[in-house]
Amino acid sequence: MGQSLTGVRIPALPFRLNVGLSAGCAAGFLSEYLLAPGPTRIDASMLIHPNFDPIALQLGPLAIRWYGLMYLAAFAAFYFLGCWRVGHTPDGLRTGLKKADVEDLLFFGVIGVVLGGRLGYVLFYKPAYYLQHPLEAFAVWQGGMAFHGGLIGVLLACALFARRRAVPYFVLMDFVAPLVPLGLATGRLGNFINGELWGRATDLPWAMVFPQSGSLIPRHPSQLYQFAGEGLLLFVILWLYARQPREVGRISGLFLAAYGSLRFAAEFAREPDAFLGLLAGGLSMGQLLSIPMVLAGLYLLFRKVPQSTV
Repeated sequence: MGQSLTGVRIPALPFRLNVGLSAGCAAGFLSEYLLAPGPTRIDASMLIHPNFDPIALQLGPLAIRWYGLMYLAAFAAFYFLGCWRVGHTPDGLRTGLKKADVEDLLFFGVIGVVLGGRLGYVLFYKPAYYLQHPLEAFAVWQGGMAFHGGLIGVLLACALFARRRAVPYFVLMDFVAPLVPLGLATGRLGNFINGELWGRATDLPWAMVFPQSGSLIPRHPSQLYQFAGEGLLLFVILWLYARQPREVGRISGLFLAAYGSLRFAAEFAREPDAFLGLLAGGLSMGQLLSIPMVLAGLYLLFRKVPQSTV
């Protein structure tokens, strides 16, 4: 059966493409808050998160989610940029890899991201919970991934790849580093579409109300800050820096120091996880985990490199 819209009969389609709002959530939110009297009423000038339907495409019983598409876009960007860099950049040529090797490297990276990201979330953010519910640690479809855990997973996966292909470890990591930020950007865009990981309260003109937070408090759209900073800006910085020959480890160091600094700054606008809050020194878990990244990056950037590894 088709649906009627302003008197026009729209034929039913074998699939459903969702590019707009989640109608039920949006309608409920509007009826409960937008039209409410008194102090709960939303000011007309406020930006409101569109509350996108998390399902991008419905093919019968198969539901393809926006966040899954963001992961796919991240892996595609890694592959195509990697294939170009192996033959056109100093650090790419130094690896001795071919385009076919990029496919294998991507496979290792995907395994590292998924296993490391999930394990990092379990250990860094909810160790007590998963100690009591160990089987839920495997329920990745319920959400819960940590960047810093994913980074550790990728570092270990690349170590295994480098050993198998007899490529010096930091030579490989210098090649990989500029391929990562666009994937981070798509991930943050997925967070924004899902209306998760919202920011702290603010009265800035671009503050946004996130209905998913359960409140009418205008907040920083911190997902977009991270999309622009840790994603697009970091990509430009690394891509330009890697155009010239660099000593081994320098590109990796710049990635660690720059990402850690950008993430540390962005966390001041991001709402801490409700089950953790702020930790030592009034810092979030993301900030505490970023400090070692910055220190390691600065070491790689400024250490004296032996001539044989230049």
